[in-house]
Amino acid sequence: MGEGLDLLKRVVVREGDRPSDVDTPPMPCVVVLDRLRSAFNVGNVFRLAEATRVTQVITCGYTATPPHGKLAKTARGCDELVPCTHAVDAESVLRNLREEGTTVYGVETVEGATSVWETTFKFPLAIVLGNEALGISAEALPLCDEFVELPCQGVKNSINVANCAAVVLYTALQQWCGDLPK
Repeated sequence: MGEGLDLLKRVVVREGDRPSDVDTPPMPCVVVLDRLRSAFNVGNVFRLAEATRVTQVITCGYTATPPHGKLAKTARGCDELVPCTHAVDAESVLRNLREEGTTVYGVETVEGATSVWETTFKFPLAIVLGNEALGISAEALPLCDEFVELPCQGVKNSINVANCAAVVLYTALQQWCGDLPK
């Protein structure tokens, strides 16, 4: 009984909101979502964005944008904690980010893409994630400064976009912070 109660206490504490005075500086990273179809994937990306303290999520095209019921279900409140703007298309967003001195990384399986583990990210950065079936739009691809990919050992050439976002964001966070905060 005592062990179960201790576990319950840990769970309750872990489910609480972060204190409003989090002193970890945000990672200078913008996540650009280019025409994602699944609002559930978008909600998951918001959770990752909050966990890795990115500065902003920009939804483009028909990507679900807060407030949105399905997005909110998987975001679990993170859609209210991470700043978000919506743009008609990713191209204009990427042009603006590049003009501001942001390095734009497309997460895509294109020729010449570097493994995410072999990439040294340049900050500030933007990470562009494309449509689950179509990838980054043809108009946005040439506006990416570099491309990163996740090595795939299986027959298929892709994984879920939110899972991919997790690997890329935590790799960038590790480079930004050195050792990950506990």
